[in-house]
Amino acid sequence: MAVTGYLSEFSLAELFNFLDQGNKTGLLTLCTLSDAQPENRENHYIWFNQGRVVAAANRLDQHGLAHMIGQRGWLGEHTALRVAQTCAATTPIGLSLKTQGLLTVEQLKLLFYTQVMRQVCTLFALKDAWFQFDSKAPLPFAEMTGLNSPASEVTLAALRVLKDWSALTDKLPEPTSAVMSIIEGKPQQKLHQTEWHLWEFANGTISLQAIAQQLQLPLEKVQQIAFRLVTAGLVEEVPLVTAMPTAKPEILAVETAAIETTTVSHSFLHHLVGFLKGKV
Repeated sequence: MAVTGYLSEFSLAELFNFLDQGNKTGLLTLCTLSDAQPENRENHYIWFNQGRVVAAANRLDQHGLAHMIGQRGWLGEHTALRVAQTCAATTPIGLSLKTQGLLTVEQLKLLFYTQVMRQVCTLFALKDAWFQFDSKAPLPFAEMTGLNSPASEVTLAALRVLKDWSALTDKLPEPTSAVMSIIEGKPQQKLHQTEWHLWEFANGTISLQAIAQQLQLPLEKVQQIAFRLVTAGLVEEVPLVTAMPTAKPEILAVETAAIETTTVSHSFLHHLVGFLKGKV
């Protein structure tokens, strides 16, 4: 069963979080919207395996990675395609080329960065697009380097470099809300310094507005950092928890004395009633 929608309703960051938390496997298709010039619409394809991004392309013929290898002059495109056709149905082409000594580990890392990290990160700036996630789509082994990255880490990397947040303004946490950790221990992801600073306040007892003042950062910046941590599956936005006021010692003493006096009075009345009954 395919899941469809629009990024105006469900942002790409939230979508990645859903796929990551659900350990989803399948193909995510994004189609940019342009009613004025339908011919200028673009399709983008991102493949997931158990919540991890394994490949990305703007074509479905599974020639994208081979073309990229040929462009860099590391191997002829046709040679790479022949390897892709002859490799096992469950072996990524990148691993096959590495096993045959045709590509190095560093070259595979650079290919993955260019194909996935750089290409996918730009998609987070889309203001709107139609999306579909097909959990039955097969993995594209001819487009796979053999490397992968958790969707949450791709989201963090993309939002860190995002310059135009206009498409996500309505998604940002409220200034008067707080954030609460939803994981045990410390995050496994490599967080930036400002992210760590915000993480230290993730106990639900201080508003983002107050955090911004303490960190001496613009409120909007703190909201964006909080959104990054939320979509990375590290915290959740919660209503601000107000601590119960602590009574002053002298007030407590008076209240305690009043309680003791009341207790003695009831005891006295009990014995008085018994005494009077015995006199009747």
